Amino acid sequence: MKKFAFLFPGQGAQYSSMGKDFFDTFAIARHTFEEAEDILAFKISDIIFNGSEEELKQTKHSQLAIFVNSVAILKTINQQLPELVPYACAGLSLGEYTALYASQKIDFASALRLVRDRAYFMNDACEKSSGKMAAVMGITAKELEELLSPLANSHQVWVANYNCPGQTVISGTQSGVEYATEFLKKNGAKRVIPLQVHGAFHSGLMMPAQEKLAPKINKVSLEESSIKIVMNTPGDFVESQDEIKNYLIKQVTSSVRWEQSVNAMELHGIDSYIEIGCGKTLANMNKKIGTKAPTKSIDKVIDLDVLINDLEEVGCSI
Repeated sequence: MKKFAFLFPGQGAQYSSMGKDFFDTFAIARHTFEEAEDILAFKISDIIFNGSEEELKQTKHSQLAIFVNSVAILKTINQQLPELVPYACAGLSLGEYTALYASQKIDFASALRLVRDRAYFMNDACEKSSGKMAAVMGITAKELEELLSPLANSHQVWVANYNCPGQTVISGTQSGVEYATEFLKKNGAKRVIPLQVHGAFHSGLMMPAQEKLAPKINKVSLEESSIKIVMNTPGDFVESQDEIKNYLIKQVTSSVRWEQSVNAMELHGIDSYIEIGCGKTLANMNKKIGTKAPTKSIDKVIDLDVLINDLEEVGCSI
């Protein structure tokens, strides 16, 4: 039996009209949007398909849009390829909620409500504490940690994401990130690129959001399943329901250890990674991480067609 890992994108990967061809082609994808809109009491599809880039980029919209789009594509894959069951699931930041749903540890309505709450609490935190994020290129994560450590308290800037070798993201106050940008360039960083995001995610500035989200997460019911989950905060497989909840809470302010998460899956002998949702960000990161197994991105209907054909060509040896 081949080991497949399903990967799900996070905030920043969104784009206008993402998932429109799935919505138009597959009833199950359209019904996923309709179910979400009944729960949310507003049309997220209007924001994705007809809204502006600026409207979609807002945290309170983008997180919901990416989650619903990813689940719509996932449900279509489950319908078209029912024998394709993942060994493990993982998601980048927001994508961790989709991974929990895909690993059958939480139902759709509960996951959607948590994403809604997370999106609104983080949006509020962004409005109250103006922050910034930037990708740092050309120095190792260890070098970045050593350089940034003295600045955490004095300038309120932290390591937010360990994406892949040579690309780590910092997060903090606007002045803190601007100071760190010049400091890091003087100390070996080749480039520091500002990210087009709404605030300082995965930093101490998100503590008000974490505190509001914690009771919501603690109240939700999780299920046992045979599909494994790899989580951002430890960068590793997590088994117990209590630990899953604990890491979901901590994730709001903690660093996303994506590179470590992928390396943990590599040690389990994953044969193929399937990125489900908007864009190809995670596939590109996997290349830089150097995964032995290939990554296929399912963003458009044509991507699903290619996946089905590929599996048929190898005798569907799933």
